[in-house]
Amino acid sequence: MTSQVIRQWDDSPVVAIPAAVMEAAHLKLNQAVQVRAENGRIIVEPAAQELTLDVLLAGITPENRHQEIDIGPPVGREFT
Repeated sequence: MTSQVIRQWDDSPVVAIPAAVMEAAHLKLNQAVQVRAENGRIIVEPAAQELTLDVLLAGITPENRHQEIDIGPPVGREFT
């Protein structure tokens, strides 16, 4: 554990995060994070990535793409 001083930057208080803490928490510079107070502590964690269709499609590779799966004939009002 390391001690830091809360400083003023423009209109906001800031705390420097040591490189070792960044590495241990798997955080990177310019990464979006969520900051909240919980039980008197400040919690900083990675922000959830917005999963848009473009982001999901970009994750498809020949290695993780599977063949079509036959789940049988329609039993209701599914698209055919």
